[in-house]
Amino acid sequence: MASTQVETVSTGADKARLAVAGLLVVAALAGFYLLAGQGAAAQWGALAGGLVLAAVVFFTSESGRRLVAFGRDAWREVKKVVWPTRKETLQTTAFVFAFAVVMAIFLWGTDKTLEWVFYDLILGWRR
Repeated sequence: MASTQVETVSTGADKARLAVAGLLVVAALAGFYLLAGQGAAAQWGALAGGLVLAAVVFFTSESGRRLVAFGRDAWREVKKVVWPTRKETLQTTAFVFAFAVVMAIFLWGTDKTLEWVFYDLILGWRR
């Protein structure tokens, strides 16, 4: 029987950082609404400042570092993708549109044939 290891290395300090980041987001939102009488600059300044502080605290946590590492890995993988040329893209798009038109005509023909069979031949409801 194989044992699977789940890596959960979340320290108390890391959890505290995440909690502080969450509280900073809440404080930024509260500051935005509480400073409504002070003008738009104060409101948006409080919101932006609080969110920036929350982001800084979050990215110092283990979860934040993992998110940054994931982003770097994802960007590295995107660079490896071989993107289609303009000609290939246009040909594929034309094929998709042509297929959609052919399928629409087929479904319309099937619908009209079944309508004719049921209403005219079987039920005799001539229009």
